[in-house]
Amino acid sequence: MEPISLHILGCGSAKPTLRHLPSAQILELRGKYYMIDCGEGVQTTMQKSALSMLKVGHIFISHNHGDHVFGLPGLISTMALLGRTAQLHIHGPQELEEFLNIVLKVYCEGIDYEVLFHPVRTREHYLIYEDRSTEVWSIPLEHRVPCAGFLFREKQPLPHIRREMIEAFNIPVSQINNIKAGASWTTEDGTFIPHERLTTPAAPARSYAYCSDTRYAPKVAEMVKGVNLLYHEATFPHEMLLQAKKTMHTTAHEAALVAKEANVGKLIIGHYSARIKDEESMLKEAKSVFTNVILAQEGLKIDII
Repeated sequence: MEPISLHILGCGSAKPTLRHLPSAQILELRGKYYMIDCGEGVQTTMQKSALSMLKVGHIFISHNHGDHVFGLPGLISTMALLGRTAQLHIHGPQELEEFLNIVLKVYCEGIDYEVLFHPVRTREHYLIYEDRSTEVWSIPLEHRVPCAGFLFREKQPLPHIRREMIEAFNIPVSQINNIKAGASWTTEDGTFIPHERLTTPAAPARSYAYCSDTRYAPKVAEMVKGVNLLYHEATFPHEMLLQAKKTMHTTAHEAALVAKEANVGKLIIGHYSARIKDEESMLKEAKSVFTNVILAQEGLKIDII
């Protein structure tokens, strides 16, 4: 089974630094690119990571703050310069639509492809998008403006058919997909071969959750329970808890609490405040609560096998 790959394109917060770019990610799943937030500098990091802008079909924006959306004008324009003709779908809070309309009218008028906006209800946990391989669910978050995270779930792959059974029972190629979908087989002499004997189970479906800017919200753990990989903002160390509460952000300690309560496979922390000079101390803080933690860094690629 091919891996699901998460590419970190930016993991800083609002104030620019020389260490990090604003928030942006790409989730690569079965040949499709799903972009998550789109901060400034996203095009440069995509090129450094050899990620094609034309393969991005859907962009999911968590909230209408500049460090999560200011990369959109340039990205939309460059896609046009590259000859894009396929539709681009942008999902985000209703408040994003006005900004997007201005971008399209002032900077992107006359582009040769259609940009479609899909509003996300940020107070509800619901299915906002699906295709043949993936479901995307909203995760209500608690920030200074309407904000939602995103839960990506791979749809359960079909079982694998046992090749030796195809030869042993002369199963025609035309019936293989039916058997994968649950059918059994009856031979010419009337022998019934159950589906379970003909197949082996597929690997379990995989999942990724992205929790952008939010104050500590224990209810999030229930919505991301058991995901393979969780990204959770950790803007401040816990010694700056008062600042985190004031700005409605999370500390590294609190992000790890969510991961522990949700029993996730692995936690990534990011969205570092410009004040933070030692991110390793943030990692140590999170690991005191939940051991399987890594720091987000631009250019980092994480595979979910």
